[in-house]
Amino acid sequence: MYRRHILQFGYRFGVAVAAPMLLSKRLTGCAVAHSPADRTPSAMPINPPFFMPDEGDPHLRTWMAFGPSAEIWGREDLAAVQDDLAKIAGAIARYEPVKMLVRPSDYGVAVEKCGPAVELLKCPIDDLWIRDTGPIFVVNPAGEKAAVDFNFNGWGGKQAFERDAGVAEFVAQQAQVPLRRTHLVAEGGGIEVDGRGTALITKSCLLNDNRNPGLTQAECEAELKTLLGLEKIIWLPGMAGQDITDGHTDFYARFARPGVVVAGLETDPAALEYEVTQQHLDILRTATDATGQRLDVAVIEAPHRVRLGFDSDEFAAGYINFYVVNGAVIAPEFGDEPRDRRARETLGDLFPHREVVQLNIDNIAAGGGGIHCTTQQEPRTDT
Repeated sequence: MYRRHILQFGYRFGVAVAAPMLLSKRLTGCAVAHSPADRTPSAMPINPPFFMPDEGDPHLRTWMAFGPSAEIWGREDLAAVQDDLAKIAGAIARYEPVKMLVRPSDYGVAVEKCGPAVELLKCPIDDLWIRDTGPIFVVNPAGEKAAVDFNFNGWGGKQAFERDAGVAEFVAQQAQVPLRRTHLVAEGGGIEVDGRGTALITKSCLLNDNRNPGLTQAECEAELKTLLGLEKIIWLPGMAGQDITDGHTDFYARFARPGVVVAGLETDPAALEYEVTQQHLDILRTATDATGQRLDVAVIEAPHRVRLGFDSDEFAAGYINFYVVNGAVIAPEFGDEPRDRRARETLGDLFPHREVVQLNIDNIAAGGGGIHCTTQQEPRTDT
């Protein structure tokens, strides 16, 4: 499961606190989620309306964060995680520009590992998951661009986030686009769109009281439709309380293009995700998009095995967390050659005009995340 930290919760002052015996390397701090009243309401322009493009639409660049720290990841794993981040950035940089945030103390290491192909920007950060900490970019037919700040709160107060809470605003400033505010708390990994008005979102994340207490599904839908130009949201159940994200969409199902979804399937009945991935497939196979058309659903099965030394409950062994860039799909491989090959072939069929590049990112996956989690696209508006 995406950022697979299995939790047991106790409650203190109304805030979920991870039980000490199960604290993983990523659960090093805790902060209380803000209430909706603490946040500025959205102020999106109405004419012309803004919308979130499909990830496969042309990018101006990719944003990343050179953010692993010894406090969160452990000193013994730090260099290997940094190497995996540099590997992802280097692969993307073959197809489009990459801007990487880096804390000043890590700047020299980032220069050495990332090389000249990646542009580094000094910025205070807590961790590397910019899909969740960064803004979601939106555009309109007039060619204007904005960035939405979804009030990152450490996945519902499960990790320290004081620095990462400022990443969305920093990125918007560097991109020289206006920042749009909202009263919602959400993460980019929990929102998947086709760029034509349809979204896939897990209830376990967005409708969780650790993000949006007191808000109904209808209230969340109304705000998301305004912010991201949506007409229809297909809600997937997800899994709350089983990993640090409470079940992000981008580990379960993704749009390959409008009308076409690729979903992950766990085939081991003993696996935690077995039932929920079956439920998701049932929902997707009967769902229609914003145009009223039935979705075409492709399936990629999870690997049967991973490389020696990485077979822990925290390891994010799934192929759905790929990232679409200009001319390529950057995807993981896990050392299960038959399943790796099938995933590569399926992605090749789904993205016939893009090269499929598979990477060994085991050290990042061991922290419960994947390639998509470490990236955030900024769309082009001049095409």
